[in-house]
Amino acid sequence: MLSGNVKAILLFTVLSGMLIVACNTTEPVVKHDIIKGKTISSIVESMTLAEKVGQMTQADRRYLIDIDDIKDYYLGSILSGGGSTPEVNEPAAWANMVDIYQSKAAETRLGIPLMYGIDAVHGHNNVIGATIVPHNIGLGATANAELVRQLAQLTAREVRATGINWTFAPCVANSRDERWGRAYESFGEDPQLISELGAAQVSGFQGSSLDAADAIAACTKHYIGDGAPTWLTGEEGLIDRGDAMIDEVTLRALHLPQYIAAMEAGTATIMASYNSWNGEKLHGHKYLMTDILKDELGFQGFIVSDWKGIDGIPGDYKSDIIQSINAGIDMVMVPGDVTKNGYTYREFIETFKEAINEGSIPMSRIDDAVSRILTVKKDMGLLDNAFRNDRSLLASVGSDEHRALARQAVKESVVMLKNSESTLPLSKNATRIVVAGRGADNVGMQCGGWSISWQGSHGDITPGTTIFEGVQELVSENTEVQLSIDGTASSGADAVIVVIGEDPYAEMVGDRENLNLSEADIAVLNTVKSSGVPMVVVLLSGRPMIINEVLNDADGFLAAWLPGTEGGGIVDVIFGEHNPSGKLSVTWPASMEQIPINSGDSEYEPLFPLGFGLNY
Repeated sequence: MLSGNVKAILLFTVLSGMLIVACNTTEPVVKHDIIKGKTISSIVESMTLAEKVGQMTQADRRYLIDIDDIKDYYLGSILSGGGSTPEVNEPAAWANMVDIYQSKAAETRLGIPLMYGIDAVHGHNNVIGATIVPHNIGLGATANAELVRQLAQLTAREVRATGINWTFAPCVANSRDERWGRAYESFGEDPQLISELGAAQVSGFQGSSLDAADAIAACTKHYIGDGAPTWLTGEEGLIDRGDAMIDEVTLRALHLPQYIAAMEAGTATIMASYNSWNGEKLHGHKYLMTDILKDELGFQGFIVSDWKGIDGIPGDYKSDIIQSINAGIDMVMVPGDVTKNGYTYREFIETFKEAINEGSIPMSRIDDAVSRILTVKKDMGLLDNAFRNDRSLLASVGSDEHRALARQAVKESVVMLKNSESTLPLSKNATRIVVAGRGADNVGMQCGGWSISWQGSHGDITPGTTIFEGVQELVSENTEVQLSIDGTASSGADAVIVVIGEDPYAEMVGDRENLNLSEADIAVLNTVKSSGVPMVVVLLSGRPMIINEVLNDADGFLAAWLPGTEGGGIVDVIFGEHNPSGKLSVTWPASMEQIPINSGDSEYEPLFPLGFGLNY
């Protein structure tokens, strides 16, 4: 017998050509009059238990046991986790793949279409050739809500081009500790700034109407306090998925305003967080999810769990399901990696139904969850037309217009920390410029984590402009530009641009107890310093690093964060095409002993305070 994956590949091959034609038409492939035009309550009343539970289930495409499970289990959603891509990772292949999954959903009795989710957290960052924009920490340095809205609109257009209609963004975490491996997913440490930029992203993703051809549903995350867990010592030092040991006054002051702003902007969904609050897992926290979010604040959308998020609740799998659903989770992300003894969506669905039939979860809670999910789908236009993808949008993926906007964001995100004796801007008419360091010619390092793969990687992971290439493009034709990764070619140059920073990483892997620069970076800096040539240091990082000694040696120092594919924006700042305008959205510590350090602390003597940033 053919495996589910093989069957999916064969089906993809057979149907992809037909679906390209079908999806270029204005009419859906299949119409389902049984739900078209009906009220949500009437649809819910007509549903079987299996259909309701299916709508509350989300599976990762790579772990589909059989593609027919989409219709046989009435799945309500599919996702692509980090690195979960079609065999050919290019935009049209994504669109074809998603349409095949939608065609399976259309075969069910009610024909309720799928919501397809993806972590498009800084552009459509899973797709080769897409425009990858700066991570949120860089956008926080711009403090430009309109620009952030436009970038989200750009992302929505590229996401919809690939058939996907839901992004797990914005992340509105308040990052309270630089050691956290998701610090770059946060706009900063100021709740007001986070609120403004998070709301702007929601508006950009969802547009003026959720059913527009270039709009996608937003998912504000991770509710709540994900940036506040306490760092512990020893093997328990990892802060990701940790415990936010703070009182409710602090929780409401620092971590709740951004959710209120996102709701006011109309966020369709919210994702529960992995972390605990004072010892209780958020995925099972009824007070926070139902009493505060839904009842007190009046959230009308639905709450989705994070990747295997309910599994972290103490107890067996059935009790995890019971507690999380009763607490307020409406849709459960059940990736189901059978190779790692994980629970599959099949086991989840059967266990879920058992819990309902035995009375552990009231039907009123199920009907509420399904109503919320279907209301969002209705707002997205999905209950009237499963195949609403506009293939003309494919031309926008990685377009010159989108890359120009991303480059503008890079320019505005760069924070100048030092400019001794007006070393910067460099002259475009210099005789020789050397570009050194691991990040000099490295798109992957510019992009960081959540870029093509989950953790990201070095090198030419996707089309883009490196800093070295940007220098070559910008300087005069008489200027020699030399790449010298180790810095040994520095002698005699007019100036050396040294690009250093962090290796790509994402959650968990990125948790670091030591934020000092690597030995490799220090070696290059020492080599360049010994040449006596003016040295401009560009730091690519997802958070502030400990840079005191390097800062003393550098003539110019730029915090460029994780700019994405458009490294030319950094070059624009270096050569004066853009006057540095970025301001720190986080406090920059002077030592590891100071961490965590945030504005408002009783003892506050950082290397650079919140809001710092030089210009020309």
